Amino acid sequence: MDSKMGNFFDSIGSFFSGGDKIPWCDRDVILECEKEVRSATDGDSEDQKKESIMRFSWALVHSRQAEDIHRGIAMLEASLASSSPPLQDREKLYLLAVGYYRTGDYSRSRQLVERCLEVQPDWRQALALKQSIEDKIAKDGVIGIGITATAVGLIAGGIAAALARKK
Repeated sequence: MDSKMGNFFDSIGSFFSGGDKIPWCDRDVILECEKEVRSATDGDSEDQKKESIMRFSWALVHSRQAEDIHRGIAMLEASLASSSPPLQDREKLYLLAVGYYRTGDYSRSRQLVERCLEVQPDWRQALALKQSIEDKIAKDGVIGIGITATAVGLIAGGIAAALARKK
């Protein structure tokens, strides 16, 4: 019984806190990745440049700062324009989906994660992100319904009070 109650309260807590399992990235990690990209452009191989740019993009879309996330999205969209092997595109699509998820664009994030799953249907990270997106969409819907019901109740209460005062 206690474990059922604990699960109940955990689910309520995760409902209000967001509850996703996507990691965050600290500012110092982002700065280190940015330094790595700068040094990689000074003469390293093309593969090393691409790897450092991917790490930097990962750090940016996992940031808590909106401007970092938008910067990461822009970098990833620009890099998708160049042709890459399908697994690299899958990684870029996933990171874009994370970025759009973090900015609150859940429909775009869902489209991108679906494209990831077309490449690799059993990819656990993409499946977990898809579940987080679906949960967030459902949560936003429940909150929207609650706000609407409250507004309707207040309006009906106001009308009832006005009618009662007239009599």
